[in-house]
Amino acid sequence: MLEAMRVHFCGTRGSTPVSGAGQARYGGNTSCVGLAHDGQPPTIALDAGTGLQQLPRWLGGEPFRGTILLGHLHWDHTHGMPFFRSGLLPGHRVDVYLPEQGEDAEELLARVISPPHFPIRPRQLGEGWTFNSLSPGHYEFEGFSVDAREIPHKGGRTFGYRVSDGTSTVAYLSDHSPISLGPGPEGLGEYHEAAVELARGADLLVHDSQHTAAELPRLAFLGHSAIEYVVALAQHAGARQVALYHHDPWRTDDEIDELAAKQASAPLPVFAACDGLIVDLP
Repeated sequence: MLEAMRVHFCGTRGSTPVSGAGQARYGGNTSCVGLAHDGQPPTIALDAGTGLQQLPRWLGGEPFRGTILLGHLHWDHTHGMPFFRSGLLPGHRVDVYLPEQGEDAEELLARVISPPHFPIRPRQLGEGWTFNSLSPGHYEFEGFSVDAREIPHKGGRTFGYRVSDGTSTVAYLSDHSPISLGPGPEGLGEYHEAAVELARGADLLVHDSQHTAAELPRLAFLGHSAIEYVVALAQHAGARQVALYHHDPWRTDDEIDELAAKQASAPLPVFAACDGLIVDLP
């Protein structure tokens, strides 16, 4: 009998890491979700924000041997890599994949991870690190089936991912600006083909929830989604539950509680993800 896919929320903030008493419960680390199957340690990391530093707690002191899939190259999705201690231990294997953009993958990362901005270049993290470009399509990584689709987000090519272990499926759209494709039926963005296909029938939809519908008119230029759009997309695509993710860095724990509570009447379970949360999928 197959065991559940396990989803480790390592970092759930968007844009920039934060700290303080008002953000202690949901945490202040930026985007990173670890995936494990068959009762094993995580072998896929979705994004590598500062939350990547939290992944070692589930690796039992062992080096990481797996794959990091970057949705895009903004700071809050990449800056955990140089501080990933499990990726520095002897015996590590860290295969990094990022959206193909017509340039060498390591050189793209080196624009922000190299002197004078940082002491070393990506290739100096260790001999077991590789840096690779990824085009939209279907792949097999670490025993998972992965579909990569391009989705709209401001400031560089961005992918959403759909990951399955053959029993359960996670859809991951960490940064998503559907309104850039048009207002859609509710004025919050289009239910466009890529988003719907990624989320279709997923056991868990992990989605950018940085704004509310009321905030979107003045903040849509930043390239993120409204919570109300996320829940409606899940319904439209037949996803089974929603994790609100990529929280606004200025949002307090109490404010996130309030926003999640407003979704209590939704026709599917909706919860706000927090750093350290583990979800087992059937």
